Amino acid sequence: MSMHLIPYSDPLAAFAPFAGQDGSVLLDSAAPSGGRGRWTYLCVSPLTCVTDPADPFAALDHAVRSLPTAQPDPNPLLPPFRGGVAGWLAYEAGRHLEALPTARPDDLGIPEAAFGVYPVIAAFNTLSRTAMVLGLPGFERDAADLAARLSVSTPLAPPASATAPMRAELSRTEAADRIRQVIDYIYAGDIFQANWTQRFLAEHLPPGVPPFDLYRRLRALSPAPFAACLSFDGAHVLSASPERFLQVSADGHVETRPIKGTRPRGQTPEDDARLAADLCASEKDRAENLMIVDLLRNDLSRVSQVGSVRVPVLNGLESYATVHHLVSVVESQLRPGDSAVSLLRASFPGGSITGAPKIHAMELIHALEPARRGPYCGSVFWLGPDGAFDSSIIIRTLVIGRSGRIAAQAGGGIVADSDPMAEVEEALTKARAMIRAVSGADLPQFPQQS
Repeated sequence: MSMHLIPYSDPLAAFAPFAGQDGSVLLDSAAPSGGRGRWTYLCVSPLTCVTDPADPFAALDHAVRSLPTAQPDPNPLLPPFRGGVAGWLAYEAGRHLEALPTARPDDLGIPEAAFGVYPVIAAFNTLSRTAMVLGLPGFERDAADLAARLSVSTPLAPPASATAPMRAELSRTEAADRIRQVIDYIYAGDIFQANWTQRFLAEHLPPGVPPFDLYRRLRALSPAPFAACLSFDGAHVLSASPERFLQVSADGHVETRPIKGTRPRGQTPEDDARLAADLCASEKDRAENLMIVDLLRNDLSRVSQVGSVRVPVLNGLESYATVHHLVSVVESQLRPGDSAVSLLRASFPGGSITGAPKIHAMELIHALEPARRGPYCGSVFWLGPDGAFDSSIIIRTLVIGRSGRIAAQAGGGIVADSDPMAEVEEALTKARAMIRAVSGADLPQFPQQS
């Protein structure tokens, strides 16, 4: 592996010349949280791009195995990702793993799976303010070229400020009715919980606002440790996700951090503390989180060493720019012979955005949500040839399709004692930063009540 130290600069400014190009990926630690949010990665000029393969999990495994593996280097100053594969898997990629209903039509124009192969990457340590370019064996010249290019950066002008209206796909009443149907299924004994969501749409980008500027606006409103800006095949994913899906170290240690339980941030310190305390004391939210922890323990146990699955944190409080969340931590150790890809096969899509039992909850989601999810509730990830892996759940994300339409989506876990209208308002709280980034308003336009 080759390494070139480069002058530290704003990673957004360094990425700007590549933004929007096919295969450009910014994995952006925009907000440190609980020891996470240290490294920001620039993955540009991919060796190859893969979109919509017949089996995205097999294609991902093949892509990473095609890369040379560097000798292990325990240097603590090096990042965990040192080149490999990066991209997204849409929620509907789960159909390759389970017998699920046929996905709804793609009304945006977005690949179900899209990733690039990057033998050379740049890594920015946002805490120590150091930066480097790393190249896998055989790509030393490419690493030197990228290092030379990134050694000079130009400050960014503020993002363009034009806006475009966003509309809700359903009225508040229609959304609450769908949630009541989920509750009916729960009382009938079909499921324990389902994560029902709704979409908010803009028909086009704001005039003169490229996707990267829209990402920068979202990032400013809602900085997050798993933020990302990706472009593949004319589609863009602009994410401000706070949620880790799966992380695997090079020696096979696994961590997942499901989020369940949300309150808005308060207007004053006293109000903020009250809302946080209310969330921590909520039996409903704690029970909802526990159900998903149990589901993920089961998913991880399918590829983990017997007795290695544990829960070091249950219902921990984490606070972000716009919301408080309850977050748990589940850990395990992969079995010999298993890998990040086999873990993905056992766990995708994430339990926190499906429900329990998982497959039946996904069937009900298909029946009760009016459109396919696309990248939303899928995962942004990186995977190294040494087996290291990290990924997010794609929430708090704007998706721009080849059609030019923009979609945001939000929802929550529905349980037996959920209040339908309160769940609708919680979804609007989660969507507020995305809606404001596009439209300048806190709320979308709603269809007239039918």
